[in-house]
Amino acid sequence: MRLLLTRFTFLGLLAVAQRLYLLGQPLYGVLVLLLATGIAVVFGQRRCLAARFVFPAVAAVLLFIAFPVAYTIWLGFTNYGSFNLLTKERATAVILSTRIVDEASSRPFSLLLQEGASGTSMYRLLFPETDEQPTLISEHHPLDGSAATLGVTLLYTAPPETLPRRNVIKHRKALEKLTIELPDETGELRYVSLRTFATTRPEFTRNENGVLESTVDDRVLTADDTRGFYIDGDDRSVAPGWRVPVGFANSERIFTNPGIREPMVGIFIWTLVFACLSTVLTFSLGVALATVLQWRHLAFKRLYRLLLILPYAVPSFISILAFRGLFNQNFGEINLIIETLFGGRPDWFTDPTLARTMILIVNVWLGYPYMMLLAMGYLQSVPNEHVEAATLDGAGPFETFMKITLPQIIPPFVPLLIATFAFNFNNIVLILLLTNGAPDIPGTRISAGSTDILGSFTYRLAFQDSGQQFGLAGAITLLIFIVVGLLAYANLVALRRRGRQP
Repeated sequence: MRLLLTRFTFLGLLAVAQRLYLLGQPLYGVLVLLLATGIAVVFGQRRCLAARFVFPAVAAVLLFIAFPVAYTIWLGFTNYGSFNLLTKERATAVILSTRIVDEASSRPFSLLLQEGASGTSMYRLLFPETDEQPTLISEHHPLDGSAATLGVTLLYTAPPETLPRRNVIKHRKALEKLTIELPDETGELRYVSLRTFATTRPEFTRNENGVLESTVDDRVLTADDTRGFYIDGDDRSVAPGWRVPVGFANSERIFTNPGIREPMVGIFIWTLVFACLSTVLTFSLGVALATVLQWRHLAFKRLYRLLLILPYAVPSFISILAFRGLFNQNFGEINLIIETLFGGRPDWFTDPTLARTMILIVNVWLGYPYMMLLAMGYLQSVPNEHVEAATLDGAGPFETFMKITLPQIIPPFVPLLIATFAFNFNNIVLILLLTNGAPDIPGTRISAGSTDILGSFTYRLAFQDSGQQFGLAGAITLLIFIVVGLLAYANLVALRRRGRQP
C-alpha cells in the first residue's frame, strides 16, 4: 500500500512538473521534480526509514522558507520590474506586434447573427455606407476564436437588423483575430475598437541582423542586453524590456542615489527606533502591570487580570482597524475627547511625529499583554526571602524591585526581548493597516513614507509603486535578511549563555 501510494504521488508530481514546464515556468517545474524525486527515494527505499520522519519538515523548510528567501535575494541582482517582466523573445514579439492605425480607412461595423446548417451560430460583419464607401457585408464566421481572413461583398438591399453592442463586447477576443479583405484587393481591415475596423501596419519590422526598424520614420532599435531594453539612436529605452542580471547595480543605487539613499537612511533609523521603543515600552508596561497585579492587598485582581489580557485575545488586525477609527482626525473619539478637554484636534495621520507616536501607542497596546503574562510567571520565581531581606535592610519598594526583582527576571527575558525586537523590525502589518506608510516624505524619487519601516517600504516599492521595482526591493530585502539574521544569531548566543548558567 505504501509503495502504491508513493508511486501514485510520484507520477502525479511528474505530471505537475511537466505542466509547469509547458506553461513557461521551468524553475517551479524543477522544484516539483526535485520534490517528486525526494519522495520516491525516501519513501521507496527501506534503507531510508529514518529519513521519512524528517523529510516532510525539511521539504517544507526548503520549499516555503529557503526557496522564497533565495529567490527574492536573487531578484535583487536583476532589473526585474514593471518594465522588465518578460523574456527577450516575448518583449521583441510585443514590440513587433504594435500596429499603427490608418484613421482615414476607419470603418464602423455591426454584427449580424444567422443560424448555420448544423444549428451553430454564425455571424457576419456589416460595414454601413459612408460618404466614400458603399455598404459591405462579410462572409459567415462562427467567432470561435480561430484566425480567419473574410471576404466582403456589396450589400444592395436595406441593411438587416444588427445585434446590440454588448454582443461585440462578448466576442471582442474573436474579432481581434479576423482580417477583412476589401474588394479588388484594395487593402485589409483589422479590429481596432468596439466600433471600428481599420487598415493597420506594424510600427516596427526586424531585419536579418535582428535590428528593429521603424516603418514611420528612420528610427532604429538595437537590443542592449546589459540594460534589458531596445535602445533607439538617442539612447532612449523602449518598453517593454526583459529581465537581465545587473550584479550589484541595485545595491549601488541604494547607497549612491540621493533620491533613494536619503529616504532609506531615514526609514532605517526610524525602523531601529520603532523596534527599540516598542520592545522597551511593551516590556516596561508589561512588567509594571504584572508587579501591580502581584500585590497581595490588591482587590479584584482576577477582574483586572482579565481586562488587561483582553487586548491579547482580540486579533491584532481588528484592534489596528479599530484604532484607525479611534484616531480619525475628524470623527475619531480620541480627537473628540482631546478637543473637549484642550480645544485642539491633533493631525495624527498627516503630521509625521504624531503619526509615529500613534503607531507606538497602538503597538504597545498590542504587545504589553504577552509581556505581562510572562512577567507574572517570572515574578513567581523570585524568592520571597530576597525581597524580605531587602525590606529588613530598609530598602523601599522601588529600590527592592530595581535591585532584587528586576535583575533576576531580566536573564530569562533576554531571548524574548531579542525576538520581540526582530518581530517589530519587520512588523509591516501594523504599518500597512494603520497608516500605509503615510504621510509621504516630500521630494523623494521613490514611494516612501514617514511611518514606513524597511519591510513596509519594500512592500510598497515592489507592489504599490506605479513603476514596480522588484529588483530594488529584492536588494533591500537582502539588507533586512542580514539584519534579522544577526538578531537571530544574537538570540542563539543569549540562549546558550542562559543554558550555561547554574
